[in-house]
Amino acid sequence: MTTVILADDHEIVRRGVRSVLQADGRFQIVAEVADGLSAVQQTEKLKPNVLFLDLSLPRLHGLEALRQIRICSPNTKVLVLSMHNDEPYVIEALRSGASAYILKGSESEEIVRATQEVLAGRRFLSAPLTEWAITALAVKTPDSSDPYNTLSPREREVMQLAAEGLGAGEIAEKLFISARTAETHRANLMRKLSLQTQTDLVRYAIRRGLIQA
Repeated sequence: MTTVILADDHEIVRRGVRSVLQADGRFQIVAEVADGLSAVQQTEKLKPNVLFLDLSLPRLHGLEALRQIRICSPNTKVLVLSMHNDEPYVIEALRSGASAYILKGSESEEIVRATQEVLAGRRFLSAPLTEWAITALAVKTPDSSDPYNTLSPREREVMQLAAEGLGAGEIAEKLFISARTAETHRANLMRKLSLQTQTDLVRYAIRRGLIQA
């Protein structure tokens, strides 16, 4: 039986994917989570065969969750299930280790087929993405001049939580660190990104798609 975790902040999406997989009969849903931090924690704990991961997740963006999951559970196949069909999201997800990128609204047969493909060690992309995504991935290299790429994983976690309006104490509690450490990470990321105020931070997070406007 293939074990699966579903990570999406919309219950109706999780219910739909769960229904498709359970109808197939070869999958066992071992956990459902609604935010990025929980996705990392549950995947590290349960080590599922497959993780369905949304990108627009609260508490930790799906792309950052994906990077951490590749480290803490490298054998888990990650299938990104997203509404975003624009190039930057797709390319970044593939570079970060996603085995599949499926657009929300895909037919149920496509979800099952994608899962079978990644379990067989192959990549899967929804049909509208296949050709241009692979081409773009082959010709483009990561932008080393982007200051966001200089942030550590912990700084990215702090950044998202701070952009969502959490204070140092609340961030410390969620990340199991001290408030002083959370403040230090926030100061460092603000310096690296040349941000001055909380408003600057929120606007930056919106531009990068880390939070919704």
